[in-house]
Amino acid sequence: MVSAAAAAGTWKLGDLEVNRIGYGAMRLTGNGMMGNSDGTPIDRDAAVGLLHSAFEQGVNHVDTAAFYFSPLRSANELVNRALSSWYGDVVVVTKVGPARDPSGEWLTMARPDQLRGQVEENLRQLGRDHLDVVNLRRNPGTASITEHFGALVELRQAGLIRHLGLSNVRPEHVTEALTIAPVVCVQNSYGLDWRRADESGLVDLCREQGIAFVPYFAVSGLRREAAASDEDDARVHAVARAHNATPAQVRLAWTLHRGPHVLAIPGTTNPAHLAENIAAGALSLTEEELAVLETPGEGSA
Repeated sequence: MVSAAAAAGTWKLGDLEVNRIGYGAMRLTGNGMMGNSDGTPIDRDAAVGLLHSAFEQGVNHVDTAAFYFSPLRSANELVNRALSSWYGDVVVVTKVGPARDPSGEWLTMARPDQLRGQVEENLRQLGRDHLDVVNLRRNPGTASITEHFGALVELRQAGLIRHLGLSNVRPEHVTEALTIAPVVCVQNSYGLDWRRADESGLVDLCREQGIAFVPYFAVSGLRREAAASDEDDARVHAVARAHNATPAQVRLAWTLHRGPHVLAIPGTTNPAHLAENIAAGALSLTEEELAVLETPGEGSA
């Protein structure tokens, strides 16, 4: 029997096969960006139960980071607790590069020689002896990633990392990294309302190179890390009504229709929304519906 999360198919991150619907752990720490909470974080036991529910529905790809924390919660700690009975069945993707002090204040981008400490911190928090996938998240002001990516390659050769990816990058950074080592995934902001990765050719480049493209904010769109609000796009509502689906499911289905290499990592703390997000993998949109969603200027519902 095909699990709900496998309905959209699978993709390989290197030698690690995952279902295309995954889960993003950022919101487990609160509603704010990367753990800068503007809301009450989910109860620990409820968070672990939510992750177990995701795994039971076939989610086997979790996105997290050591810098996803709030005064009361650490995403990595919650993922670690939840994985205690699922070790080896779920691929964990984490990120390094940005740095925060214990109070949550953002620091400057880590130097290449500081990345080992960040990798080791993720290992400690996740309770693992190696990390499945580590994404280098680029600082927007960083032109070249060669030194940082090269430092991660050395840690991969040392056995601390299995596969490498990139986040918040442009096509030239992917090309630059590929001259150094294989890249298994690229994680950028992308969705129906935020299409820079199409305009730059990044989505196509990833497809051509066999690299997973993993959008974040695929559901929230221009709201980015803000808490969920009512959908105001008439196009999305029209398609949702035709399928008796939710607007969030339509946005996720549109994202997955961008290509078999495109994955999804929606995050939520609501069990009902979790089930809806996972079920979006089975939502098949017609060419006419995709054209409706692509039509500009439809306005608000």
